[in-house]
Amino acid sequence: MLRQSTVAGSFYPAEPDVLSSQLDALLNSKRVPKPVKGIVVPHAGYVYSGAVAGAVFAEIEVPKQVILLGPNHHGVGDNVAVSGADAWATPLGNIPVADALRQQLIARIADLSIDDRAHKYEHSLEVMLPFLLRLQPDLHIVPISLGLLTLEESLHLGVALADVLQGLQDEVLLLASSDMNHFSSAAETQELDALAINAMTEYDLPRLFRVVRENQISMCGVIPAIIVMQAAYELGARSCKLIRYAHSGQVNGDQSRVVGYAGFILE
Repeated sequence: MLRQSTVAGSFYPAEPDVLSSQLDALLNSKRVPKPVKGIVVPHAGYVYSGAVAGAVFAEIEVPKQVILLGPNHHGVGDNVAVSGADAWATPLGNIPVADALRQQLIARIADLSIDDRAHKYEHSLEVMLPFLLRLQPDLHIVPISLGLLTLEESLHLGVALADVLQGLQDEVLLLASSDMNHFSSAAETQELDALAINAMTEYDLPRLFRVVRENQISMCGVIPAIIVMQAAYELGARSCKLIRYAHSGQVNGDQSRVVGYAGFILE
């Protein structure tokens, strides 16, 4: 089964030449790419969050296998759902799903189930794929959609994810997809986002979960971020570095109702 593109032509260009040119511009950097344990990147339309995502991707080496974790915006399907597709379509070509790795994750993580309902219309992972494929032509992926989880469930899932990866010889990149606060003023969004960003850069996952909940920060991918950060920590990461921050008002000029975007590297 091929999972078709859902937001090609809206969140990013559907024409391969146009998309490739935009990606090359967003990935333009003089930095030397390096291997990292994981990344946290935003998932809005490229015109809004592409510069932040591109700044992160430009700094890393993308291995042949990537596990992507993102929020389930639609609430359809199982709470921890891996795609059962054989491949995902993009304008730049189809990306195979890493079936052996998918099966290992299903065997280790009791709550992980195959459910394509959670992925059918979800954009949070799809928008990552052109970036990844542009940097790694032999890309294989494991896409996982996440609903609402407790802190304890998230940390447990991160440990289980790391347990699988520790037994592998091949390198695997962990990717969490998340935007930051939604639809407050620019000033309020930057203030709220700073609370979450500070918790992340200090690698304090309980504080990240707490400040998002207590301050009602609408960081849609806080659960994927916590899981990936916990897994990366188990695999040796001790640093969560903010690469770039921006908000939508800097693009469209509307400072009254913005969405925040932040990109991080875990190493």
